Amino acid sequence: MNKIWQTSRRKLDYGEKTLVMAILNVTPDSFSDGGKFFSIDDAVRKAEILIEEGADILDIGGESTRPNSRQISADEEISRVVPVIENIAKRFDVPLSIDTSKAEVAEKAIEAGAEIINDISGLRFDERIADVAARYKSGLILMHLRGEFETMHRQSAVENILREVADGFRQSIEKAENSGVKRENIALDVGIGFSKTLEQNLELIAKLKILTAEFSAFPMLVGTSRKSFVGKILGGVTTDERLPGSLGSAAIAVWNGANIVRVHDVKATVETLKVVDRIKGEL
Repeated sequence: MNKIWQTSRRKLDYGEKTLVMAILNVTPDSFSDGGKFFSIDDAVRKAEILIEEGADILDIGGESTRPNSRQISADEEISRVVPVIENIAKRFDVPLSIDTSKAEVAEKAIEAGAEIINDISGLRFDERIADVAARYKSGLILMHLRGEFETMHRQSAVENILREVADGFRQSIEKAENSGVKRENIALDVGIGFSKTLEQNLELIAKLKILTAEFSAFPMLVGTSRKSFVGKILGGVTTDERLPGSLGSAAIAVWNGANIVRVHDVKATVETLKVVDRIKGEL
């Protein structure tokens, strides 16, 4: 069954297979791979590897959102991501996503060759991102979180996380549509690890079908890769030791309705989800 997510450059079919979004951070301080791909040449080489491993989308970020990270200026973020996007777009025909919550960065990234805006704030931090998405007809990922940049990892737990996420989605979708973004361009992200307890992260993955049923018009993205809740379950292991837990959580998320997974380890994820998708196809 064809399910189409429209970006500014193409139609992405998320009905036949789960889409794998590869993380490419060009930051000095991201929680898992900070500093590894900070130069343009390193980032382009990494992009080539990710594509060869089967990535459907590359998500390029220039500002870390890990706990206790420092918010940087739009100019600094632009200087990090735009040259990388330009160089990757020249060499590879792969959908590029800009991971940002700043309208200025989003616009420069789209002009450089990106076709998706991945806003972790769901338009909370800068509603003008919706104007950029509407103007360029780009894909727009709306993630759920609470609080502001400085406080998003220090929010007290809510009583009903499913209701909280659903309410947040409705508010973000309304903002986007009021700015002229079409529904076919919007994807949703439950925001695993952002302003949620370990138990709430697990509940969202376990009960994801409730959200995918209510928001069935939109592709659902889940990002669990190497996150702290995985490390806690596995006894406090480091980020580099979280692959098995990341694969297990991604597989369950897809089984429960996720259409896109955002990951660090592309090859292992692609192989895992080939099996999951094949089994799901027999339902």
